[in-house]
Amino acid sequence: MKAAIPTLRLLRTTPFRLALLYLGLFIISVGVILGVVYRSTAGFLEEEIGATIALEVAGLQDQYRSAGLRGLVDSVRERSGYSHTNSIYLLTTPGGVILAGNLSGWPDATAGPGGWTHFKISDYGGVNNRPSTAMAVSFILPGQFRLLVGRDMSELDQLRGRMVVSLRWVFLVTVVLGLGGGLLLARGAMHRIEAINRTTHRIMAGDLSGRVPRGGGGDEIDRLAGNLNAMLDQIERLMTGMRQVTESVAHDLRTPLSRLRARVELALIRETDDPEVYRGVLQDTILEADRLLATFTALLSIAEAESGANRKALEPVRLADVVRLAADLYEPVAEEKGLTLVTDIRAEPTVRGNEQLLAQAVSNLLDNAIKYTPEGGRITLLLEGVGPGQAARVTVADNGPGIPADMREKVLERFVRLDAARASPGNGLGLSLVEAVARLHDASLRLEDNEPGLKVGIVFPPDAG
Repeated sequence: MKAAIPTLRLLRTTPFRLALLYLGLFIISVGVILGVVYRSTAGFLEEEIGATIALEVAGLQDQYRSAGLRGLVDSVRERSGYSHTNSIYLLTTPGGVILAGNLSGWPDATAGPGGWTHFKISDYGGVNNRPSTAMAVSFILPGQFRLLVGRDMSELDQLRGRMVVSLRWVFLVTVVLGLGGGLLLARGAMHRIEAINRTTHRIMAGDLSGRVPRGGGGDEIDRLAGNLNAMLDQIERLMTGMRQVTESVAHDLRTPLSRLRARVELALIRETDDPEVYRGVLQDTILEADRLLATFTALLSIAEAESGANRKALEPVRLADVVRLAADLYEPVAEEKGLTLVTDIRAEPTVRGNEQLLAQAVSNLLDNAIKYTPEGGRITLLLEGVGPGQAARVTVADNGPGIPADMREKVLERFVRLDAARASPGNGLGLSLVEAVARLHDASLRLEDNEPGLKVGIVFPPDAG
């Protein structure tokens, strides 16, 4: 069951703050759009009214020029007498005496640019018993007669009021939906983040099997969860390997250390003055100590390769030089055991890597092949260049006893040795080191049947070149 997220805590979350920021930008955008709509609509209607008034003024001026004052008075009276008209007319003498029109007096308002005047006709009147206003233009005729022509603006005022109310509701709904959407988005993101936090708490408590759940949408949080799970897999693998190493070291090194101590203790108990006895004991002790040091050196090399610390120091390496050096070192060893070592270099590929670790990996493969191939056998060291899905491949093949298919994954673990190999010297770390070096170079280690024998290949991917 998901834990409830407190509202106050939710308001302080980054997703909610981001949602709030975008809401603010959205509100500003909506406000600008609504303002433009309002100004465009109301302004257009007002311009239309102004154009209509201008046409009426032009007609009345023509009437005055053609019929004189008497004709103008008759025309104003006629137009003022129309029922349900929203036009306003007023014609006065220089002294203010009304000659014609439908206003009771000249409006007490100051004319603006172009002679236009906005004024209130009455507190209640006009459309729907609302305050009535008018827009008119006035001018002076010859003889100081004054003429005012305008329109009742009550309907336009009502339209403006309705538009303002509607735009306010649109703005309010936008804010409410934006806040609600921000809270929902923040809550959804926080539920997923809380799942990550619960997983980390489980891991900190010692449960390394915990993994971050994924939503399946493939978004940024899913990719983060995938990366975290990959990291946790690596940590679990390293921790498991560390436990296995600790147990294996305690188990596999106890016997040689006990044997070393017993040999030294036996030499001290013996009552002899023969220096050769002590010399032999010291030589055996040195050999045993060398084997222990070799084991610890291999463990350190594996840890160094698995840590990825050398990844920053990778540089172009000519694999052909690495293979030739390993072949030169082990060819005498193979001849001494009665084996044939064939080196086949078919290309000169270059990969980014650590030359020392690559040389150690190839040497380990040759050492294993020589160790387990019977006398008279044949070992092949092959280097190939670019091929399908690979930048290069180093292969060591022998015709020894090989490794059963069901044990090829097992032998890559530390201190794992097959029953047939326990009679020969070794610590079971050779293939573990090779596998760690391959992983450091993003390469794959492949164990295959050589029919008979074993074929081990290090395959470098195309982007390793």
